[in-house]
Amino acid sequence: MNLDGILNIFRAIGEETRLRIMALLQRGELTVSEITQILGQSQPRVSRHLKILTDAGLVEKFREGSWMFYRVTAPAPEATDAILGAVAALNASGDRVVARDGDRFEQSRQARAAIAAAYFEKNAAEWDSVRGLQIEESTVENRMRALLDDGRAGLFIDIGTGTGRILTVFADKFTHGVGFDLSREMLAVARDNLEKSGVSNAQVRHGDLFSLPVETATADVVCIHQVLHFLAEPAAAVREAARLLKPGGKLIISDFAPHELEFLRAEHAHRRLGFSDDEVAAWCAATGLDLVTTETLPPASGVKDALTVKIWLARAPESVRRLKSRAV
Repeated sequence: MNLDGILNIFRAIGEETRLRIMALLQRGELTVSEITQILGQSQPRVSRHLKILTDAGLVEKFREGSWMFYRVTAPAPEATDAILGAVAALNASGDRVVARDGDRFEQSRQARAAIAAAYFEKNAAEWDSVRGLQIEESTVENRMRALLDDGRAGLFIDIGTGTGRILTVFADKFTHGVGFDLSREMLAVARDNLEKSGVSNAQVRHGDLFSLPVETATADVVCIHQVLHFLAEPAAAVREAARLLKPGGKLIISDFAPHELEFLRAEHAHRRLGFSDDEVAAWCAATGLDLVTTETLPPASGVKDALTVKIWLARAPESVRRLKSRAV
């Protein structure tokens, strides 16, 4: 990078609002409207600041349907490392304005989580049928079973277990299974389903998907089935899943391929409209996982608003480990 490029970066960051935006985006990706609400500024002004940060290479944007998301550029150019470090220090400094922005960021996250929780509560009893409207669940489950068909796992963890369906489907493939979910209504349905199915080697527990009460490197298999599109920080869920895996353990993810069905946001609490292979591969690489298999399951022809499902299988390297442990 030449002198003009470096000066452009410092000009971009050398303004209060843009510095606050950078501090917010280090916490997680946001839309323009979310940044506008947190900062209490007009959307045209925020958009102008975002353009300057984007042009300087500090921020990147990506569109999904009618929503535009912004996040800190990764991997960062060498010239921005010091700036990003300074922004991280600012977030930790206790500065009054930045701390207030951080509080509003958390309030925004909690508001979105509340919307999703209300949706799950409303649909808990009929969840499997609601999800089944989009693609034949048995097709996805059979492919997932086939990808994991190499012996019986010890500990199987289902992140965002919902109705416990995955624990039931995979019960013969693990010694002990644990499903975690934030929705107590879903957990009640899951417990009932496990009991009715005669599954005695699995349990469900209330837990934060981003900070589960499980020791590091103890799981043989972690599953994230049709969960990521509801989350504000899907990459953080993958990072937490990677923390749980033993050396050689497997992470299996199923979710939607990129699509443009905006009504899923308004009617079904979806935040993201699917994920590309490149995005999932980047998450895996960032957590030290090797993405080993990618499968695409298109919907039946002629089905209105049906979605293509993707399955990604990743493996933890045999020699690890890294991420901070949390006690059970």
